[in-house]
Amino acid sequence: MKLIKMIAATAVTVIALASCQKEKNTDPVLDAAANTARSQQAAPLANSRRNSGFVYTLSNQTSGNMVLVYRRGADGSLTYSTAYAAGGNGTGGGLGNQGAVVIAGNNEGDEEEGDDDNNKVLLAVNAGSNTISSFKIAGGGLNLKSTVSSGGMRPISIAQYGNLVYVLNAGGTGNISGFRLGESGKLTPISNSTQPLSSNASGPAQVSFVRNGRVLVITEKATNKIITYTVSEAGRAATMHSINAASNTPFGFAAGNSGNIYVSEAVGGAPNGSNVSVYKIAYDGSIRLVQGPVATGQTAACWVVLTGNGRNIYTTNTASNTLSSYNVNTNSAQVALRQSIAATTNMGPIDAALSAGSKYLYVLNNGTHSITAYEVAANGDLTALPATTGLPVGANGLASE
Repeated sequence: MKLIKMIAATAVTVIALASCQKEKNTDPVLDAAANTARSQQAAPLANSRRNSGFVYTLSNQTSGNMVLVYRRGADGSLTYSTAYAAGGNGTGGGLGNQGAVVIAGNNEGDEEEGDDDNNKVLLAVNAGSNTISSFKIAGGGLNLKSTVSSGGMRPISIAQYGNLVYVLNAGGTGNISGFRLGESGKLTPISNSTQPLSSNASGPAQVSFVRNGRVLVITEKATNKIITYTVSEAGRAATMHSINAASNTPFGFAAGNSGNIYVSEAVGGAPNGSNVSVYKIAYDGSIRLVQGPVATGQTAACWVVLTGNGRNIYTTNTASNTLSSYNVNTNSAQVALRQSIAATTNMGPIDAALSAGSKYLYVLNNGTHSITAYEVAANGDLTALPATTGLPVGANGLASE
């Protein structure tokens, strides 16, 4: 129980303390969010896809969850643009999760720039009101299409493949629940799709699809397990499989091709004790360890991203205020530590996201309520760009296009 509380507050004490600090609502992001919360008819953002994109995060405020939108310039820098009411409430604090906001369509191998905005949907959790919301991305702006019950309590992570969506609920006894995503962007629950986790106190972190949407993967921090569910043709989660993680506290993960997943293992926040392990998921949902644990040399590695070419992964090390990088062998899926400290961050790095084409890496920092940015070189090296400050306390989730 002690471990669950620690991880649920984003895996280390320093983040829990930062989240508990109260700050005055004087920053421009919160002021803008308050102004736009009255209307969902904000003017669409200008759509200049050749030279820019957008980064999204959730305010996660108890008084009303907002999707905060930042424009990405041609040089990778971010400028705050506007905010959209998410149709529910947040929790105001850490969720111990990865995948709170996702852009539908960013599946295995989907890393192309210039995709038609009108075919994109943004999905977000409202952890404080037990709902999830869907938005059409139109001309760079967001149009709220649906807000539906998550099928459980405290939704923290969303997975999408094609027109299938699953949400991971961490509250109560915990579960996953499925939805259909319509062409209009609306979500419809799938009957009899809700399934339990491996334990009533599993401390889950993330859900994601692998194997072209035929298998769901979930990491459980408290049980130290990775579980899967096969997905039937009707879209229902069916048979569960599980494996004990190579080291304790499996947290975030990135899904590669051929059923390979790259999992951060925080080892309960042990100093310099974090690892990355590689697992392979078969079409029948069975799981085997490919490699690991492979040490980061850092503390509380919790979030993982994989470049679009499948050759580099990065972990955010929440208690070390650093990023670690690994090279990936695209034939064997095995990893080799490239840099224990690939870059430094602001205090308390949590969520991370790569832009389309993996040209830029963005990291949400819970301790300083900021987003740090990095240019990604062809060999995987990172160059720091100016940080964006003024995010609300408790902001959660990060998605980029």
